[in-house]
Amino acid sequence: MRIPVVKDGWPWIIVPLLIGVVLCWAATELTGSSRTWMCVAGGISLVLSLYMLYFHRDPTRHPPQDPQLVLAGADGVIRRIENMPEPEYIGGEAVRISIYLNPLNVHTNRMPIAGTIKKLGYTPGKHLLTILNSASEYNEHSTVLVENERTRCLLRQIVGPIVRRVVYWLKEGQTVGAGEVFGMMKFGSRLDTYLPVGEVAEVCVKPGDKVTAGLTVVARLKQ
Repeated sequence: MRIPVVKDGWPWIIVPLLIGVVLCWAATELTGSSRTWMCVAGGISLVLSLYMLYFHRDPTRHPPQDPQLVLAGADGVIRRIENMPEPEYIGGEAVRISIYLNPLNVHTNRMPIAGTIKKLGYTPGKHLLTILNSASEYNEHSTVLVENERTRCLLRQIVGPIVRRVVYWLKEGQTVGAGEVFGMMKFGSRLDTYLPVGEVAEVCVKPGDKVTAGLTVVARLKQ
């Protein structure tokens, strides 16, 4: 039976759980205000453990397998859609779709398209507010480039001013499926998806739309 939690999440869950149990047990040996404060600290640790369990959830999803569709890479809200030059990875004009996550969203990331991982990278940088347009270029971020016979897709997991960690579980040359989990915004808050403008028939979302990773269609490719 599959436990719907990413494997990297277990240390975040178990450590505060153990601390909470130990503190609550220790409180039984105390009296007065010391016991009260120990109980409070233990309770906070247990609540934190429950939140980490919720935060690292990875629900089962069944993505559509139409190769013409580009799927959302993260749960959240579409905040920005724009055309811009992306010479390094896309090789020309690209449409960028930015998804913002809040603390209650599922934070696992999924592949927008099937294909082969061509490039991977992690770039240190600033920690600007992710709502700023410049955050995509200057903030610390990961880079994932996936390519198939139809198109290529660039993904950037971007950290913000408070949340500081994003991860991917990939290797260059690896084959991935559309909607497959590839990483996680470990308290990260923005995912940018870049597609070549000339290969996109239409963008299927608009700013303000809520999207679900691996299920919501954000763009349709030309045949």
